Amino acid sequence: MSGIKPVKRALLSVTDKTSLVDFAQHLASAGVELVSTGGTARTLREAGLKVLDISELTGFPEMLDGRVKTLHPKVHGGILHIRGNAEHRAAVEAHAIQPIDMVVVNLYAFEKTAANPEASFAHLIENIDIGGPSMVRSAAKNFEDVAIVTAAADYPALAEELKSTGGLSRETRWKLAKAAFAVTAAYDTAIANALERIDSAEQPDVAPHFTDAEFPKALRVNYPLQMSLRYGENPHQKAALYSDGTGTGVAGCTQLQGKELSYNNLVDLDACWELVQEFDKPGVAIIKHTNPCGAATGATILEAYQSALAADPISAFGGVIGINREVDEAAAEEIAKLFVEAIAAPSFSEGAKARFAAKKNLRLVEVRPSTTARVVKQVSGGLLLQDADRGHVTADELKVVTARKPTEDELEALLFAWRVCKHVKSNAIVYAKNGQLLAAGAGQTSRVDAAKFGAMKAVLPLKGCVAASDAFFPFPDGLEVVVASGATAVIQPGGSVKDADVIAAADKLGIAMVFTGMRHFRH
Repeated sequence: MSGIKPVKRALLSVTDKTSLVDFAQHLASAGVELVSTGGTARTLREAGLKVLDISELTGFPEMLDGRVKTLHPKVHGGILHIRGNAEHRAAVEAHAIQPIDMVVVNLYAFEKTAANPEASFAHLIENIDIGGPSMVRSAAKNFEDVAIVTAAADYPALAEELKSTGGLSRETRWKLAKAAFAVTAAYDTAIANALERIDSAEQPDVAPHFTDAEFPKALRVNYPLQMSLRYGENPHQKAALYSDGTGTGVAGCTQLQGKELSYNNLVDLDACWELVQEFDKPGVAIIKHTNPCGAATGATILEAYQSALAADPISAFGGVIGINREVDEAAAEEIAKLFVEAIAAPSFSEGAKARFAAKKNLRLVEVRPSTTARVVKQVSGGLLLQDADRGHVTADELKVVTARKPTEDELEALLFAWRVCKHVKSNAIVYAKNGQLLAAGAGQTSRVDAAKFGAMKAVLPLKGCVAASDAFFPFPDGLEVVVASGATAVIQPGGSVKDADVIAAADKLGIAMVFTGMRHFRH
């Protein structure tokens, strides 16, 4: 099989012109003839490079507003013919087809166009690249003789290899070919996913209406590798992180300092980040094994942190912290007193960074909010897909079902507890007061046990608190436990066949109870 192959002619046609001129100059200095199209050719000429127009190579003009320029036998014949095949060589010679040894292509920015709400339907369709993917696939298929370059990040290494060896190795061409097929697969996936969300073909000048109401007929997923991890949940498990490419959420975080992120760090960071996004006020969540052992809001991040920590300082040791505002130096000074694995926040002040710098192993990550619409979970033999739980209730949407109505303070505490309860593993009971999580009973097999466990875990007094239950009380016994523990008001979805018995028990106990009509199971 072929080893190092020289590059005598390269076809360049790119949308993203990052580092293009520099790479083309390296090619030209290596004696490579440059063939190009449209705007790419213009950019190269403006940089003083000699370029052959694609129409000069094919003997056929670019036409149909550029739709047809590289879709020509003299292009694909030049790419696809096998150099070691005598019949192929005779065919290209008979038709005056010149070999093309390198193809440098990246594709129309379809995803960017689809994300633009002002883009018309016609503009969206026009940004479906045809010639580009065709050349990419042709060159990648014929990697034994042709190098396909689809990423500007590869330019420097390729330029160096050309300079040092006079060509490109088979290993390099194979690596480029695999990357190229991944590019076209991702591109086709993006197109199919976007078009499937358009109900009907709009008029050309109208922006298409995208819908997320229906689940796709096929789940097409293309997440590039973000990083390899040391191991998974346990050292004997391998793991890696893949990103959706948006640079948002925990997967797209920027790590400012600390040891490399682990699988468990990322899972916990996601849990605490999602929880603090529930709060409009400055908020802090302390997570241990995906469950909150502390959560609070306050006038400042420092105040919120102190309240969150007070709920369970023992469990907070070695935990992960999520914060919904910039972390200032005052908060950093206090947080630095505790051993913490990782902290996620939108930003850290210079003073906070300086304070944390002494804790070299502490992982600091800056996170941009994401708009995750759906959640995927793997099960044996397949995947489960569901809408993300973005459900909220307001005070006006609550249904008071007891004779006693909650007070203003109780109502505010109930809404806080309900938001926290949504992020506690089911069965879940949360005790809270004054914007502070007091205790949580998480992941129990009965709701009564969740109520008892939460009360047992409480460090702070529960007297006068409120309680939230992620699902209805099937019997009065669970309610009786939370009231005996100190709760004066309860928030729960309702919907049990025993609701009347539970309400009667609440009235007998003299507490206020409200129904949300919405369940928050978290399995």
